[in-house]
Amino acid sequence: MTDPDQRRSREDYARGLPDHHDPTAGFAGAPPARSALTLRAVLAGFGLVFCLVAGLGWLAVDELPTWPGIVLLVLAAVAAVDLVVVLRRKARGEPG
Repeated sequence: MTDPDQRRSREDYARGLPDHHDPTAGFAGAPPARSALTLRAVLAGFGLVFCLVAGLGWLAVDELPTWPGIVLLVLAAVAAVDLVVVLRRKARGEPG
């Protein structure tokens, strides 16, 4: 696969991408490191739900300052973007 415009297949990811360096590969019989995309997707989903609910709940209380609720909603937006990126990477066939 020398053409950078060509899409990578699932087999390309299984063989390993070029210029990927795993310093622990084969150390003491350990298998090469794998991507943790599924774990990252689960954590991003949890962060999205938690920050969204907590942020909206914080803003619903009148006696509390508004800035922590806004920070939580910004973090929810960051989690949503991360979730989209991870799901796109999984959809194109990256293992993990």
